[in-house]
Amino acid sequence: MHVLVTGGAGYVGAHTVLGLIEAGHDPVVVDDFSRGTTAALSRVEELTGRHVPVHAYDVADIDMLERLFDAERFDAVVHLAGVRTPHASVTRPLDCYETNLTTTFTLLRCMAWYGVPRLVLSSSATVYDAGTAPADEGSPLAPVDPLGRAHLMTEQVLRDVAGGADPSLRVGVLRCSTVVGAHPSGRLGDDLAGSTRGLLHEVTEVALGRRGHLDVFGDDHPTPDGTAVRDYVHVTDAAAAHVAALEALDAAARPLSTWNVGSGRPTSVLQLVGSFEAVTGRTVPYRVVPRRPSDASTSYLDVSRAAAELGWRATRGIAQICTDHWRWQRRNPDGYPVAATPETPWRGGVGHRLRLLQGAQGGPFW
Repeated sequence: MHVLVTGGAGYVGAHTVLGLIEAGHDPVVVDDFSRGTTAALSRVEELTGRHVPVHAYDVADIDMLERLFDAERFDAVVHLAGVRTPHASVTRPLDCYETNLTTTFTLLRCMAWYGVPRLVLSSSATVYDAGTAPADEGSPLAPVDPLGRAHLMTEQVLRDVAGGADPSLRVGVLRCSTVVGAHPSGRLGDDLAGSTRGLLHEVTEVALGRRGHLDVFGDDHPTPDGTAVRDYVHVTDAAAAHVAALEALDAAARPLSTWNVGSGRPTSVLQLVGSFEAVTGRTVPYRVVPRRPSDASTSYLDVSRAAAELGWRATRGIAQICTDHWRWQRRNPDGYPVAATPETPWRGGVGHRLRLLQGAQGGPFW
């Protein structure tokens, strides 16, 4: 399939582009490079021996996006563009809502105008009630931050469109747990310079001597060792889930299908630390600090539907996650090298206002 990957220069995006190529598909990337990097795509090309076409602009730019759809004629879209970190959504909630929703609106318009029938959305397990564990696809939805609410709003838009406005559209929604790790080659990983880093990054910073200790938020949670429990999924497994979902859409009985993407295994903070120490031989000192009010004690996913309907399960456990992350960090201590960002083309703002009002090329008005 000829597949447009939005946000394809990002962490999950680059791994997904790699997975698509390995599965025999032809991905094309559009990314505004606010978070992604051309270095990641260059390394995808090195690993696959394939050229990856890249278009540098905002997916929300309807004029530029329509030009791309007109030129390329896609079979499907894998949508990963948007705000992805909870911290950024809390500090800049309007940006989170505007970015995540507007990119989806422009994609749906162009997909309708050019007859693209398949869409895979990379959503998040943050849409669930934090008190439900394990959460399956029918569990209560109660996001606690703007990121989770934006994901849930996006899912609702897709449900309304696929369920009524265009019955030919097939949509797959992947609710991902905490994605971590790196490609086993050590060439692709998470480059979060200037962003809020997760637990595994903080553990690594301590192991490298960049931090004196790890702060563990509470040891009085109702869990086996008293520390909070989460679901960690290897980024390569998460990328494989996006490919599997794309390939399953034609056979899906439902206009919109939702699948959880996670390990399905609960891992506590201290279990993660212990695994990291075991595979690296490094000691990670920590101190216990008071629990944060917003932290759930236990959060992990039931992934049985993805296993049954996609034939997908996470195959890499915590030890492999730590091994691959450590390899990436040792080989790329400062992340990707600074790469030149492609020149962003001219951005229009009103060129297709009439299309938005009337519905272009006979497509439905969404």
